[in-house]
Amino acid sequence: MFFQFYCQSSMNKFTKLHFRIMPIAILFVSTLTFYNLYAQVTPTKASDRLNGLSKRKLLQKESLLKDIKFRNIGPSVMSGRVVDVDVNPKDPTEFYVAYATGGLWHTTNNGQSFVPVFDHEDVIGIGDIAVNWNDGEIWVGTGEANSSRSSYSGIGIYKSNDQGKTWQYLGLPESQHIGKIILHPQNKNIAWVAATGHLYSPNKERGVYKTIDGGKTWKQTLYVDDNTGAIDMDINPKNPDELFACMWHRERRAWNFVESGNTSAIYKSIDGGDTWKKITGSGSGFPQNDGTGRIGVAVYASDPKVVYATLDNQNHRPDTATKKHDTSRYVLSDFKNISKEKFLSLNDKKLDTFFLENDFDEKYNDSTVKEMVRTGKIKPTSIYDYLNDANTEMFNTPVIGCEVYRSDDSGNSWKKVNTKGLDLYNTYGYYFGKIAISPVNENKVIINGFNLMLSNDGGKTFKAVDKSTTHGDWHGEWINPLRDSNWVAGNDGGCNITYDNGKHWFKANTPAVAQFYAITVDNAKPYNVYGGIQDNGVWYGSSKINGERQSEENDEEVQLDNDWKNLGGGDGMQVQVDTRHNKTVYFGSQFGEYERKTIDERKRKRIHPMPDIEAEKLRYNWQTPILLSSFNQDILYMGTDIFYRSMNKGDKMVPLSKDLTNGKKIGDVPYGTIVTLSESPLKFGLIYAGTDDGNIQVSKDGGYTWTLVNAKLPKGLYVSRITASSFKEGRVYATLNGYRNDNFTPWLYVSEDYGQTWAQLGSNLPEGPLNVVKEDPKYEDILYVGSDNGLYASFNKGKTFMTLGNDLPSVPVHDIAIQKRDNDIVVATHGRSIYITSLNEVQKLYKDSVK
Repeated sequence: MFFQFYCQSSMNKFTKLHFRIMPIAILFVSTLTFYNLYAQVTPTKASDRLNGLSKRKLLQKESLLKDIKFRNIGPSVMSGRVVDVDVNPKDPTEFYVAYATGGLWHTTNNGQSFVPVFDHEDVIGIGDIAVNWNDGEIWVGTGEANSSRSSYSGIGIYKSNDQGKTWQYLGLPESQHIGKIILHPQNKNIAWVAATGHLYSPNKERGVYKTIDGGKTWKQTLYVDDNTGAIDMDINPKNPDELFACMWHRERRAWNFVESGNTSAIYKSIDGGDTWKKITGSGSGFPQNDGTGRIGVAVYASDPKVVYATLDNQNHRPDTATKKHDTSRYVLSDFKNISKEKFLSLNDKKLDTFFLENDFDEKYNDSTVKEMVRTGKIKPTSIYDYLNDANTEMFNTPVIGCEVYRSDDSGNSWKKVNTKGLDLYNTYGYYFGKIAISPVNENKVIINGFNLMLSNDGGKTFKAVDKSTTHGDWHGEWINPLRDSNWVAGNDGGCNITYDNGKHWFKANTPAVAQFYAITVDNAKPYNVYGGIQDNGVWYGSSKINGERQSEENDEEVQLDNDWKNLGGGDGMQVQVDTRHNKTVYFGSQFGEYERKTIDERKRKRIHPMPDIEAEKLRYNWQTPILLSSFNQDILYMGTDIFYRSMNKGDKMVPLSKDLTNGKKIGDVPYGTIVTLSESPLKFGLIYAGTDDGNIQVSKDGGYTWTLVNAKLPKGLYVSRITASSFKEGRVYATLNGYRNDNFTPWLYVSEDYGQTWAQLGSNLPEGPLNVVKEDPKYEDILYVGSDNGLYASFNKGKTFMTLGNDLPSVPVHDIAIQKRDNDIVVATHGRSIYITSLNEVQKLYKDSVK
């Protein structure tokens, strides 16, 4: 009764928000892209990916929309993830910066401005680069090797002989992720590549590859097994026949990440990489067991007998190594192994303070919780289990983490040199691992992790040298051989330069290469764009920010207006804005840590639903979805593994459903979670939810009851987006994403009957997982989709697609927003910030095409 009344009254009292969703798509079955619906989802073959890239080039050539121009509005101030830098040793003001998904950029003025030099290739995500500064030859290994949730796969190696003006593709398409490229110092035809291999599936094309003909052909010279790839390499500059390669066992799945294994080891070659011998393990001084994780290696240039290595040791610290804390208050670890007797004897005041500090419901206090423990309703450890979520485990699991080893005999024997534990990696050492040595001081060592740490005593002790003006999560650096206090270094926030061993830094962050997860827009004049960025928080900025990309006079990169404002930190996730006054914002970070805030006010309200202590724990996705109802913007929807609704702006989140997924799956990555929500703009309470394990659910009563509607769709895939149509009530679109299966099929579907039956669309879409589908607000024939390789539009209800704007690089498009009043398409990329173009131009071309 309440729901029915509220539906009716809300339709009369509230105006609709500007949520745009998808137009009709013809019931079309493609023999080219239709997939065996009940077959196992397997990794896409490299040949199919390459054919898809050829298809994309043809689409670009024939597209009616190829001349559509976009402007980039940034932001650039926080930049994006740098994976490598390569600096001219004769002129350190010239260098290249490689970004995980933002391409390759060149500067000749010490980072004051940059020019992109890799924007027109099929894949611009990078794992490593190598430059021959004698002749300007550049080698690029595509596909980031840091193995994160946003490490996109590449297609192998590229080379340029003219400083990036033109490129040759050199193969190794199944490598997908490149850890390192080494160039022979005397013979330009010889190079070695550390291929890390597929991220989410085993494959044989991993290990070390060598070419002796400039990349025309390759030979795999080091292979261990289908789950152990090469992550790092270094060379003896005085004897190029001597090389070291780090092999790393890792198995990532959507629900679990095995970050270590006993096949992780260092190998050495003395014949130019033709044959290899394992030099770590039993009797070497370097551990080899199930906890042996990612390894990095560096050879001391002045005396190559000295070799350093870092190890991500995934074994756990002994209990005696646990950190001490303030005993005047309780912390979570106090409840980990607590007995019933000890719990009942806890100090009542300190216990109440703990509940208050951790946002427990007011019904939980010292007396009520102790009574629950006393009567056996909950275990004494239930408090720990209740609060120990994915964020907590990411930072508090007591792994040993980073260790530093040194060899003084070219790797024949090793000795651990750090005398104290290095709190550098937390649990995610897989994300780091680079080590560097001063070319002129064997005792000066830099290691990379959350902090950048320097040792001046051969690795015995380290000190963090990054500052509040730099960013965390470091991925490598170049040390000037003529002045070893000068470094050019990269992290998740861009490129930083120091001339005094890290005492002072400046940013070289002019490229707009932010990695956006999601965006939204408000209705201010001019309107603002809001978005969450990988490891750079949540930001918003005006849509009218100057976005000119090139200087007409000298073709140099012009820095964007950095008038962007920060809302919150962490990994920025989804944002919703109450457009009734454009001031109330809902935003958050990883694993569902959301909050409500009024712009220009300091007060914040945390929004993170928790079940009763005795209930099963909720599962939050890395990018937990939130949604404001377009009918009444006091109503907030949120998805964990169950559906939540608030009628009062998130002050009280009420669970309305049971588990909408296929249930919990054992692993260390939250899985079995809701990842997308959509409410019909035509009917209040018609809501769709999609999960990371392939479920699509529909509710027609505001979330009280749900029906599973994914019959005859491919099973087990990440439902990256559901979009309810604004043209027809029963119409709904869905994109399914095989990224976590190393499958690149562009699955796009439409239903005309609330999800009861589905038809596949996009017969000519090239291989590339789809992230978003959006309707044009005026013409139902026009449909937009964003994939891992760009932006596409359809003029025939999704039957076929064209590339949209050929000046956009081949970068992952994660989200699309439409500002109806200003008739703008706003595109969020994961690597090149935010682009805007006019809907009018697209719609005009559509009208011309149907005349």
